[in-house]
Amino acid sequence: MAHVEQQKVHPFEHPGEGKRRTKPTPKGRQIDPRASGEIEELLAGKSHRRDMLIEHLHLIQDKWGQISAAHLAALADEMKLSFPEVFEVATFYAHFDVVKEGEPDIPPLTIRVCDSLTCAMLGADTLMKELQNKAGPEVRVVRAPCVGRCDHAPVAEVGHNFIDEATPAKVLAAADEGDTHAHVPDYIEYDSYVAQGGYALLNSLRSGQTSKEDILKALDGASLRGLGGAGFPTGRKWRAVMGEPGPRLMAVNGDEGEPGTFKDRFYLETDPHRFLEGMLIGAHIVDAGEVYIYLRDEYPASREILAREIAKLPPGGPTLHLRRGAGAYICGEESSLLESIEGKRGLPRHKPPYPFQVGLFGLPTLINNVETLWWVRDIVQKGGDWWQSHGRNERHGLRSYSVSGRVKNPGVKLAPAGVTIKELIEEFCDGMADGHQFRAYLPGGASGGILPASMNDIPLDFGTLEKYGCFIGSAAVVVLSDKDDIKGAALNLMKFFEDESCGQCTPCRIGTQKAAALMESHVWNRDLLMELSQTMRDASICGLGQAASNPLTSVIRYFPDEFAPREAAE
Repeated sequence: MAHVEQQKVHPFEHPGEGKRRTKPTPKGRQIDPRASGEIEELLAGKSHRRDMLIEHLHLIQDKWGQISAAHLAALADEMKLSFPEVFEVATFYAHFDVVKEGEPDIPPLTIRVCDSLTCAMLGADTLMKELQNKAGPEVRVVRAPCVGRCDHAPVAEVGHNFIDEATPAKVLAAADEGDTHAHVPDYIEYDSYVAQGGYALLNSLRSGQTSKEDILKALDGASLRGLGGAGFPTGRKWRAVMGEPGPRLMAVNGDEGEPGTFKDRFYLETDPHRFLEGMLIGAHIVDAGEVYIYLRDEYPASREILAREIAKLPPGGPTLHLRRGAGAYICGEESSLLESIEGKRGLPRHKPPYPFQVGLFGLPTLINNVETLWWVRDIVQKGGDWWQSHGRNERHGLRSYSVSGRVKNPGVKLAPAGVTIKELIEEFCDGMADGHQFRAYLPGGASGGILPASMNDIPLDFGTLEKYGCFIGSAAVVVLSDKDDIKGAALNLMKFFEDESCGQCTPCRIGTQKAAALMESHVWNRDLLMELSQTMRDASICGLGQAASNPLTSVIRYFPDEFAPREAAE
């Protein structure tokens, strides 16, 4: 908004005092001159477009470690937006620390401790309590939802530096040494990728040697499906976008926030150009003039890698925009992601229309997950038959399983689609961790349900788990043992959904809250929980509310031993 001008004074009646005049001060929120100058300097030479709001909030957060009310008001003024419009966006995202008027400043260093399921199983609660007791007044210790490093649990974040297999000593040492920046691992850089045949397919497509139809036929022949969780056929999605009138855009979903999932981070931090080439091929196929890569804020190393390597790409092709999430799980839902790219709160859109029809900035938009695009080059060059030749138990293709929990060797496991949990643990993870007996598993992350060890022969793939009330999703597999509390695991997941609900619809906002409260009771009211679950499933706007109760219904259905003995005793 513009600077508030001096207001005219008007007399008003006051009981017992007759007429008096108001104080000669302007109405409305005042802009602090110092804050205004700092924001003006910070944004110098940068776009003031409405969709850059979240990017500019990150600049403030990074520079001052918080976002003061004065800076928030100055930002609104600089971008010609209303203060409430900026305030609602800043307070929606967990990674923006908004300090309201009269509140004390936030300590200069923040330590975040992941408390999602795998980290909780491996000691996050104890880690957090010890850090809170030992950290000094200049350090703030807070909980964090899944940070995408479940194979290194428990994990803490010092500034933007992630401490794997965290202990209080390791975390406090990093804090004392000022080691707060992301550590970028070794990866295949541009020159090495090109030397190995990289971008040959893209160049062939752009030159006309390879046709668009050649690419689409290869994807159709492989039956490649979206690997972000929804599993929509990739070739079919690309054709749908092509069928809409231009101009068209492309958005990449790099916001894998599902607890237990970390495969996209793995691929971005090892072979980023394979993803970039697949992305540029997709953009060329649908004639997208601009591509927006939306990457979760918990992946600072991936962001640094992409920024470096995008700068090395030769000129030509679409304009690439690297956008930074801000700690909102809901933005993994495609329409919420579009809202966030546009600089708004990540609230899911009602459908129809669908994003391929009316997407980013109201234009037809192709949306693909990072791993889906990562596979495009191999599938086209090696052929759909090559992809289909992999698989077990009458399934086809390859899957990247993010495996964490009570196994000896967690990590991203590239395995045949349709592998069972028994095969995955024994052949790809070197068995269960010492001293642990296999008891249960999550086949598809936090929302994919929980199954008992006795159901260890189900192929892990699209369409094989739904009849059991579960789904594969992004293939995030969390393994639980006889040392783990199954009801406690389900409660941990429900609390995650309660925190991450965007709040737009009542069934999800209130349903997750009420479910978590009911699940904290020693004796579950199973009938009420099942009724609540069905309401959330039927009436929630998006997949978060629709699938949030899958873990609790799985526990009720498949783990009767969690109820009968103790309840009978009471």
